[in-house]
Amino acid sequence: MSNPIKVLVTGAAGQIAYSLLYPIAKGDVFGKDQPIILVLLDIGPMMPVLDGVVMELQDCALPLLREVIPTDKEEVGFKDLDVAILVGSMPRRDGMERKDLLKANVAIFKAQGSALDKYAKKTVKVLVVGNPANTNCLIAAKSAPTIPKENFSCLTRLDHNRARSQVAMRCGLSADNVKNVIIWGNHSSTQYPDVHHCKVNIKGKDEAAFDVVKDDAWLKGDFISTVQLRGAAVIKARKLSSAMSAAKAICDHMRDIWTGTADGEFISMGVYSSGNSYGVPDDLIYSFPVTIKDKTWKIVDGLTINEFSRAKMDATASELVEEKDTSVEFLSA
Repeated sequence: MSNPIKVLVTGAAGQIAYSLLYPIAKGDVFGKDQPIILVLLDIGPMMPVLDGVVMELQDCALPLLREVIPTDKEEVGFKDLDVAILVGSMPRRDGMERKDLLKANVAIFKAQGSALDKYAKKTVKVLVVGNPANTNCLIAAKSAPTIPKENFSCLTRLDHNRARSQVAMRCGLSADNVKNVIIWGNHSSTQYPDVHHCKVNIKGKDEAAFDVVKDDAWLKGDFISTVQLRGAAVIKARKLSSAMSAAKAICDHMRDIWTGTADGEFISMGVYSSGNSYGVPDDLIYSFPVTIKDKTWKIVDGLTINEFSRAKMDATASELVEEKDTSVEFLSA
């Protein structure tokens, strides 16, 4: 077996982490022969809850789990990390304006970015889950100047999985028959779920999603709004956020970083925009279609963008520019 890798999960006493820690520790993410040291970071008042989580992980008797380190101290939580999964963030509360939410999270992710810069390995792979995920990721990356910005990404895989599943259900197929959906932009209600390059496998042959679904109005209407608003729909039904599906998406995202994407397939990730890919402004964390090899992502080039898609991609970029401008003011304050 190889040497253990050190994996941090923040917000570790929360419900997403509760669904996430077991598959990581079991080997479903980093491989069946990869030992794990789990570092669980949360705020002081949550430490008694975290003790219970540690007991459960111990009681699972998982052969790959070498050590569990619960802590509320940054110097312990961020030390020598190979992977950081930043789940914890300030949630939006009743009566809270988006600007207030951004201000609270700038403070959190500035501190965490600085801690990564100070204590983690320079090769650390950082996934930001806590919302607003794109802008929180940008703040963390800007606060860690000695770690390459390419090492930071934010989670849009949940939206990607939602889009894939919606197309599959519409076609009466399982989700593994659908590939190359795209989530463009922000993990918010402005995101653009795009199926213009999506392929559906029918009896062993890949066909264009528009040709298989045969309902352009649905693909350009209810499909998009269903994916955009799915998180709110889950909260309305469950009275809690989508923890199980978020944890699954985190696992998918990190597994693809670690082992790479399949040939002919791309997935969606919020990554650092530079070089004006697809006309997206530089210096944003924007969700693109990417392929991954040797733990390095690459934006899929050369996809045709029609006017319908262009308008939606620009709208979500505008929201991200506005979020960035507001957050950078707080960052420099």
